[in-house]
Amino acid sequence: MKVVILAGGLGTRLGEETDVRPKPMVEIGGKPILWHIMKGYSQHGFNEFVILLGYKGYLIKEFFANYFLHQGDVTIDLADNKVEVHRNKSEPWKVTLVETGLHTQTGGRLLAARDYLKGDDFMLTYGDGVSDVDVTALVQHHRSHQATVTMTTVQPEARFGMVQTDEAGLIRDFREKPPGDLGWINGGFMVCGQGVFDYLKDGEGTIFERTPLEQIAADGKLLNWPHHGFWKCMDTLRDKIQLNQMWDQGQAQWKTWN
Repeated sequence: MKVVILAGGLGTRLGEETDVRPKPMVEIGGKPILWHIMKGYSQHGFNEFVILLGYKGYLIKEFFANYFLHQGDVTIDLADNKVEVHRNKSEPWKVTLVETGLHTQTGGRLLAARDYLKGDDFMLTYGDGVSDVDVTALVQHHRSHQATVTMTTVQPEARFGMVQTDEAGLIRDFREKPPGDLGWINGGFMVCGQGVFDYLKDGEGTIFERTPLEQIAADGKLLNWPHHGFWKCMDTLRDKIQLNQMWDQGQAQWKTWN
């Protein structure tokens, strides 16, 4: 089963980080967050990826085209115009990189990859979120039902704490707001059947998270997969700093691989 990753957005809330690179190439522990996402899937045996490009997509192409150069020792013979890579390490990945347009919406990007996804269900996620979700169990859950899309839902962390006051109006306590207070949201990590393409009717302007998913839900074909473990989206610079701190401190809960 192929894994489709949306990697074309502008990522404007990350400020200067995305002035020079696409959001999926922003690094955690010296590796792009895209690499972390792919390692998570690979841990479960899913090694064929279709990456949907947009903003500065050429940098993602260059990363994979030069993957051996990044991973191993290199001898460059300038006289003979030869490059030899030594002790190279790589993952067993097959990566298809699809140009989907700079301003194309998420549903339009998925539609642009249709020719690479014929015949089977496929997984779909975003290029900016990491999790320890059990994608093997997710796929099994999807296949045991007649759903068009199975969506992993998560309870995000709250950004602000709460204060507790007494009857006199005095603040008596501070506490962190528990994740459950914010309800459940789309966490990505979806499984889609071929029928999903029937809902992408507005071409490049289709926003997958709006009319398509709303209509799939209205048709009773959107299945929930609640995830109670770790999940975090790298939406802001603050998120990037937190994820890097977790990695540096050996607390990266999304690292399920050895």
